Amino acid sequence: MDETAITPLKILYIGNDHQTIDQFQKSVLFEVTQLPNGLAALYWLTDSDFNLFDLDQDTRFEKVYQQTHKIDAIICEFILPGINGLLFFQKLKLNKVYQKTPFILISFFRDENVKREAYNIGLDDFYHKEINLSNIHSRILFLKKFKTDYVPKPMSLQDENMTPYTTPLPKRVFDVLVSGTALLILSPIMLLTVIAILAESHGKVYYIAKRVGSNYKIFDFYKFRSMYPDADMRIKDVAHLNQYLSESVEVKCSECAKLPEGQLCSPIVYYDGEEICERLANKKRSAKKAFLKIKDDPRITKVGRFIRMTSIDELPQLFNILKGDMSIVGNRPLPMNEAEALTKKKWSRRFRAPAGLTGLWQVEKRGKKGTMSEEERFALDNYYAEHNSFWGDLKLIIRTFAVFIQKENV
Repeated sequence: MDETAITPLKILYIGNDHQTIDQFQKSVLFEVTQLPNGLAALYWLTDSDFNLFDLDQDTRFEKVYQQTHKIDAIICEFILPGINGLLFFQKLKLNKVYQKTPFILISFFRDENVKREAYNIGLDDFYHKEINLSNIHSRILFLKKFKTDYVPKPMSLQDENMTPYTTPLPKRVFDVLVSGTALLILSPIMLLTVIAILAESHGKVYYIAKRVGSNYKIFDFYKFRSMYPDADMRIKDVAHLNQYLSESVEVKCSECAKLPEGQLCSPIVYYDGEEICERLANKKRSAKKAFLKIKDDPRITKVGRFIRMTSIDELPQLFNILKGDMSIVGNRPLPMNEAEALTKKKWSRRFRAPAGLTGLWQVEKRGKKGTMSEEERFALDNYYAEHNSFWGDLKLIIRTFAVFIQKENV
């Protein structure tokens, strides 16, 4: 094939395998947009406006997404943070988005069960790591022509009671009145905080990050900066202090070490940029927790420790509440990588509640002055999502004031 005479195809590549990504990016056959995981891809494909829940989400609302991105194909790795490539494809299929766009799955280990499942759910093609770009280019051209007249069929509904969360009018009015009044009253404290942060360390006063709130909505989340400016660069240095890290993982597989050199206890898989045995990869996946919570974090400044202890660092979120991204009471909005890890139906129900400045698990933890496991936090988030009410929110606000000044840095 004469590559110089061919118009490049525009593809969305979902995954993190640098070797494969480089192959596509260096080829004149393709123009590549690369995203690291399924959540980021859904966010991009739906122009930051998706409200997708579990795979059995009700489709009777007939939410229609405009396909504003002109892409010729989606190429997705099987192993991703959070939902894998098969589940990501099912989300697209369930919500009837980009159904005429060829979808190709790449797996970095040979598993006939995965391949069989991929074809059973209607995926267009499946490749192992050893790929031929010219063949993939030809295959995409064929699939595009074949799918021109494709009419998607709805997936079977398993739960007729699931509906997106909408903020009740009384709660929204309450949020606007309280946040607006609070901003006026607390403006002197916020000004003093800005001065204190600048006096101790140079850098931005506000910390702005992407967070995932109700209905998986992604928004800019505001806080006063409580850490040194290079805190994000030092995550690996403090990962061993994670309160939620309940299982230590061996660097090398102990079972493989018992075998003759060159032999492995299980098939080779590709995980976090390296080829390792499947047993070790599974142990690493099971030990990888959704939350990173570090007690006495050395990256926190002196001013930061104080504003965290008094919850002053949370005050800029009053602007989020005014904008409608959050409410006064709700489940805490999560970073994108944490939300991506909570794709199990058992825990994803927490996103059917508003994102909040304070909530049930914060009050329970601070009131008891104890540690809280990941499972307990998930359970409280789910409980709030299923039982929240306006009067219940008022009770939580009263309880929040009772434990507002605390000795533990939560």
